[in-house]
Amino acid sequence: MNEQKFLSSLTTLHVGGPVKNYVAATNEAEIIEAVTAADRTGERLLILGGGSNLLISDEGFDGTVVKIASQGYAVDSQDSCGGASVVVQAGHDWDDFVHQSVLHAWSGLEALSGIPGSAGATPVQNVGAYGCDVSQTIAAVRTWDREKTAVHTFTSSELQFGYRESLLKATTVNGSPRYVVLNVEFQLLLGRMSAPIKYGELARTLGVEIGQRANSLDVRRAVLALRASKGMVLDPADRDTFSTGSFFTNPIVSAEVAATLPADAPRYPAGDLVKLSAAWLIEHAGFAKGYGLLGEVPAAGQSDDAGTPPRASLSTKHTLAITNRGGARAEDILAVAREVRDGVERKFGITLVPEPVLVGCSL
Repeated sequence: MNEQKFLSSLTTLHVGGPVKNYVAATNEAEIIEAVTAADRTGERLLILGGGSNLLISDEGFDGTVVKIASQGYAVDSQDSCGGASVVVQAGHDWDDFVHQSVLHAWSGLEALSGIPGSAGATPVQNVGAYGCDVSQTIAAVRTWDREKTAVHTFTSSELQFGYRESLLKATTVNGSPRYVVLNVEFQLLLGRMSAPIKYGELARTLGVEIGQRANSLDVRRAVLALRASKGMVLDPADRDTFSTGSFFTNPIVSAEVAATLPADAPRYPAGDLVKLSAAWLIEHAGFAKGYGLLGEVPAAGQSDDAGTPPRASLSTKHTLAITNRGGARAEDILAVAREVRDGVERKFGITLVPEPVLVGCSL
């Protein structure tokens, strides 16, 4: 008999209803068997890693949820010329792997410290922070192709990485992927020094110039401190961390659109386009930190009892995160998201796009 699970216990947002069938797959063979068993019966399938990038409806999931729980990593090769080739299992905790890479003097992942979730999820979203993303160090991704019922390994160049995009994400619908990640191979330089620091806030914290390197352990510590100050490191005692992290991606627009914004709006080159700061847009559209908790509240986000705090709000530390203040429903989270999205569009004519995967619900 399948163990009855609620998705609220499997996601960092702590939102989501019951699961019809739940399978925890602890190795590659179990992952493939669980996925193919669901596909044989025509069951809806949701692949779950760390649950850090999901917003799931309160009705739950009327199908099979496969929890990717494979663990471990192994050095495939290591030398002074090519660096270290390290294969990490899809279910392995991402931040633990980053920590281990720093301890082993494998350089390149230190700026990605503190990001919740599993290693196998990182290439799907092309996870990034502080000027780095995983596409810069991924060599290959081994997957199970559900359409061809065969293992398929992608090289980095085949994955079509973009800003929070990849072929893996483009072929995923409502959390159900064509390609189920089995493991990820990283190619990392050897050394105690970090990759060049690309992000101004991190460079200032470390006391270095943009483009300079720092000790990788110092970079990890600085990133963890910065993320914690924004409620972006999981902490059961801090309601600001009950979120999906950044709820909206930074918009990428034409130079003409960027020119319509005030002069002080942050702008970053993105090829022929311009990347904007979603946080800046949100704040300057009138949504302060804690919106919904400390200010005006959308009706769906209110408590049933007048005068008590709402169930959902923007983080009190960072305007990009929408947080579960306690007992939030999916609709409470979405109500705050809609208010913010619509307010930014009214003010600046730019539509924010959600970063988490929405399952059984929509903006």
